[in-house]
Amino acid sequence: MRSVGVEEELLLADADTGAPLAVAGAVLAAADRAQAAGEGVGEGRGHTFESELQEEQVEFATKPVTDMGELHQEIVRWRAEAARHAATAGAVVAAIATSPLAVQPSISPGHRYEWVARQFGMTAQEQLTCGCHVHVSVDSDEEGVGVLDRIRPWLPLLTALSANSPFWQGEDTLYGSYRSRVWNRLPSAGPFDVFGSPARYHAEVRSMVDSGVLRDKGMLWFDARLSATYPTVEIRVADVCLDATTPVLLAGLVRALVETAAREWRAGEPPAPVSTGLLRLASWQAGRSGLDGPLLHPRSLRETSPETAIEALLLHVGDALADSGDEHLVRTGVADLLEHGNGARVQRELLRSDGDLAAVVRHCARRTTGAAEGAK
Repeated sequence: MRSVGVEEELLLADADTGAPLAVAGAVLAAADRAQAAGEGVGEGRGHTFESELQEEQVEFATKPVTDMGELHQEIVRWRAEAARHAATAGAVVAAIATSPLAVQPSISPGHRYEWVARQFGMTAQEQLTCGCHVHVSVDSDEEGVGVLDRIRPWLPLLTALSANSPFWQGEDTLYGSYRSRVWNRLPSAGPFDVFGSPARYHAEVRSMVDSGVLRDKGMLWFDARLSATYPTVEIRVADVCLDATTPVLLAGLVRALVETAAREWRAGEPPAPVSTGLLRLASWQAGRSGLDGPLLHPRSLRETSPETAIEALLLHVGDALADSGDEHLVRTGVADLLEHGNGARVQRELLRSDGDLAAVVRHCARRTTGAAEGAK
């Protein structure tokens, strides 16, 4: 069974006004104090919180697990810990992928972040986005690159399922995942070509870093990549998701997608001959529609309904889902999202009912930790 881990980036916001707060340093300091006191650690682990590009966000990572129930427990646990530490700074954490309210983000301290700010200018200055990254174990770089080459057409559907960023600077963007559009302004972000072999993959990485545009290989922000730290494939297309159940659904889907691609690679089945240009269109359409408009079918790359596109994904990974025991979890979760909506739809419904973006943030913060009435 392949292990899975999840990284989540959370928005830090004022508990009353909902406006983003640049208090990541205080939140991390609180986490350090709790660790030193032996609070909330357990299992011989310290906390897993880290800074991100902006001081209005904080990131955590789960440990690698094979059981989706355990993954859910990890996500719930670290969200609660993040909320506890944020409260010491007068903040809440919200699992929303962009701030609904207007903000001028604050670049986090550190040489690497300062380099990013100088190099990418306004693109970096306004890059306050929160994503969800899923790591799935692979046996080798050969298998990992075989997987990358074969999952390309399916990745936009993960953006559509997770879409949770309809608002930007106080306005409705008309996108489900505006985070994906802001993120793709960075020069190495987005869909990628078929690599064919680890040698070609690593040669591409070296060439891109040697160009001088990027500082290091950690700035290879492809939609999916070989992790530079772990023996995993890292899928990076999803918005951070409002309810703690949704990243578990995504992890189950991603593990099945990786396993299916690995089986195809071992069987000598070639990757789908889809151009990167068409994948960019599919990625854009997924960000635009979420689950509330047409998507590009992963096989034909023509417009179809979200239900048809997602069913194609479920059929594609069906054997792997059955083998992992995740079929019921994933199919039930997908059906719930299609019926009740992802985070983007929830945020818009909250605005219609409350008429106030600050109330949207406050509700989402409660829902992030399962405290909101009716939270799933």
